[in-house]
Amino acid sequence: MKKPDPEKLNAFLGKLVGDLGACTGAALVLLGDRLGIYKAMADGKAVTPDDLAAKTKLNARYLREWLSAQAAAGYVDYNPKSKKFKLNPEQICAFADEGGPAFFAGAFELVQSMWLDEHKVAEAFKSGKGVGWHEHSQCLFRGTERFFRPGYNAHLVSSWIPSLKGVEDKLKKGAKVADVGCGHGASTILMALAYPKSKFYGYDYHAPSIARAKELAKEAGVAKRITFAQASAKDYPALDYDLVAFFDCLHDMGDPIGAGKHVSEALADDGTWMIVEPFAHDDLKDNLNPVGRVYYAASTMICTPASLSQEVGLGLGAQAGEARLKKVAKDAGFSKFRRAAETPFNLVFEARA
Repeated sequence: MKKPDPEKLNAFLGKLVGDLGACTGAALVLLGDRLGIYKAMADGKAVTPDDLAAKTKLNARYLREWLSAQAAAGYVDYNPKSKKFKLNPEQICAFADEGGPAFFAGAFELVQSMWLDEHKVAEAFKSGKGVGWHEHSQCLFRGTERFFRPGYNAHLVSSWIPSLKGVEDKLKKGAKVADVGCGHGASTILMALAYPKSKFYGYDYHAPSIARAKELAKEAGVAKRITFAQASAKDYPALDYDLVAFFDCLHDMGDPIGAGKHVSEALADDGTWMIVEPFAHDDLKDNLNPVGRVYYAASTMICTPASLSQEVGLGLGAQAGEARLKKVAKDAGFSKFRRAAETPFNLVFEARA
């Protein structure tokens, strides 16, 4: 074995120290989120650990250590003169504004599931079998919704739906929409709030997620305009929908082509299939970046095992890219396929017969 270059080795170890800090710090983000610490600091006022303890009813000594770690990570600001801590406006957006377009704390629940379920995926590596979505820890379901919801809040109604030819007008006048693989219904509820004249149907094979979606729809005041039901991507009712939407789920399916064929049967003659997928280029080398790093990790631990647990087991992965997704749509019988919109985290495609 060739001897390592000392300078390069030290630089690489420095990178690993940073990564280790990120891994250990993730647990502290979970704590801050679940215990309401970030939200207690959302007014942006500087506090001592004792001040924060009085606001949160938590132990000041624990809070001092947590605040110090957060300051070392750059997640909380610290003033050495006053010895006080505070959240700046950007940190408030990321950690305390749950309904905002930049909320990020919920994503760490998704990451937690990777650690909790690592042993299941390790066995899958040996056997070649899959790990079903339903076999993961509960934090995955909530974490996935909270990770993707900010992006939907920021883009779904304002840019993604308007990017589809003629769809927004239909929704404003009154259309029929299926949200397949809806999970906790974040996307379904958001559309129902934006288009009160339309009727929405949310389908997911995971019964606990459907139950949670019904609760959230009731809280949002749109339960009467959304029908949530347990169904897979190949057996939900074909009701001549004007729009069938797949949000960040097609790559998780064992038989995405079969799912696409069912879409073609379920759509009205002039209907649209909207496919929202994680952002990815077609070539691996172009995905070797921070976003690709996150998505390849999630794909290894969650998405690919989910696909391999199902019939066909195509295993598209979370970084499938436009070319492979286009082939799925074409093989499913859709002659028209185009990229309608994109963000740093998502690609939005429009498919038509």
